[in-house]
Amino acid sequence: MRLLIIAPEQIPVPPPVGGSVENCIYQIAKQIKGNHEVTIVSLYRKHLPRTTRVGRATIIRVDGGSKSNYLRNAIKQVKGNRYDLIQIDNRPSFIRAMKQAFPNTPISVFMHSMTFVSKPVTTPSKAALDLGRANLIIGNSQSLKRTLGSKFPAQKHKVKYVHLGVDLKKFHPSGKSGAKPFHILFAGRLIPRKGIPVLLKAVQIARRSVPSIRLSIAGGTGKPAYKAYLRQTAKSLGIPVTFTGGLSRRQMPVFYRTGSCFVCPSQKHEAFGLVNVEAMASGLPVIASKIGGIPEVVQHGRNGYLVGAYHRPEAFASQIVKLAKQPELTKRLARQARIDAVQRFSWTQTASKLTRIYEGHLNRRQG
Repeated sequence: MRLLIIAPEQIPVPPPVGGSVENCIYQIAKQIKGNHEVTIVSLYRKHLPRTTRVGRATIIRVDGGSKSNYLRNAIKQVKGNRYDLIQIDNRPSFIRAMKQAFPNTPISVFMHSMTFVSKPVTTPSKAALDLGRANLIIGNSQSLKRTLGSKFPAQKHKVKYVHLGVDLKKFHPSGKSGAKPFHILFAGRLIPRKGIPVLLKAVQIARRSVPSIRLSIAGGTGKPAYKAYLRQTAKSLGIPVTFTGGLSRRQMPVFYRTGSCFVCPSQKHEAFGLVNVEAMASGLPVIASKIGGIPEVVQHGRNGYLVGAYHRPEAFASQIVKLAKQPELTKRLARQARIDAVQRFSWTQTASKLTRIYEGHLNRRQG
């Protein structure tokens, strides 16, 4: 199978910082086995070469500037070549132009969230029109598959799901043991929907029972005023918080290995929650909101805890205190978290399931 992947227009593949969608594209392409050949079209940045070869994947980088300019350059770069299937990641609006350029090639759109099929990015009718042009729609969780099928019932028969993965060699437990202050980690964009104020208040409550608890927050934001608000909130609550800023892909595994547990207090639908898998692979129990695709990853009482009342800081605080006061429980959950990550969430498994879906689709077309 000759697979063409069109990445979004904002960040290069592989991404130096952030860029979870771009990282997924890169990791999946590296793991695709057999006789398959992958071509990725991505954004060009000065420090990167125009073309990179990684295993059986070739990354071609084109100029951006705007969404339309990037798409035009991407099509110009690959038009005239033959591909068995085209995958567009998280940009349903690209499907129309790609269909015009490759009228006989099936197109899959790999959705990583509902953002680009929802307001204010698009209208329901435009999103329905865009998805209607796709031959396949891939979600990154059963939750996202259900949500897409519910919102766009006419396309429900096209929707499949593939869980994302983690680099199990880079993300691994620290191997260090011994008594240390209980260290809570959070990683993600500093935006309201991630629920960081709920976490800050939960830490304040938990410290009444375990005063040594501390918190580190990794992530960048496009809105400095919101980060200032979070800093001020932490200060007013009187809790020790380290804001690391946005960390590079290379720095993130080291960050996870500094923690005792990971907390994901998302307040709105989280399609998958890749940070939870990275934390689990790093040997951390996860305390997370029972929302979206998170329960497909975090299993209550097995590798962490799910919080149903995720708007309430007290609900997170009680689970934090439970782990902080019971080191053996924390170790048991941590061991299971790593085992579950290894058994269920490798990039090899993600790539394998995705190629099976594509091969099945192509076989049905030919049959």
